[in-house]
Amino acid sequence: MKQSKKDITLSEKDALQDLLDQEKLLMTYYAGAYTEGSSQAFRKAILKNYTAHAETQFDVFEQMLSRGYYEVQPAAKMMIDQNMEKFEKIKKQIAAN
Repeated sequence: MKQSKKDITLSEKDALQDLLDQEKLLMTYYAGAYTEGSSQAFRKAILKNYTAHAETQFDVFEQMLSRGYYEVQPAAKMMIDQNMEKFEKIKKQIAAN
């Protein structure tokens, strides 16, 4: 039995998750295009689109958060401090080269 479009519906949570995933994927593509772009006009257009999709992605995230579809765990101070230390070391290594 073949299913038609009307037989398949996404829940609100699934639809928002799909939209969030698509926005994240688009941002990945735009980031790649930006780093590979060889003209200022192209890079400017890509950056504009990247920024727009970053805003949309965050809007969808906030909607999911407000509806209880996305749970955010607060980071422990120790974890934040460890990551800060790690990136400071990397920053110093890069500056030394």
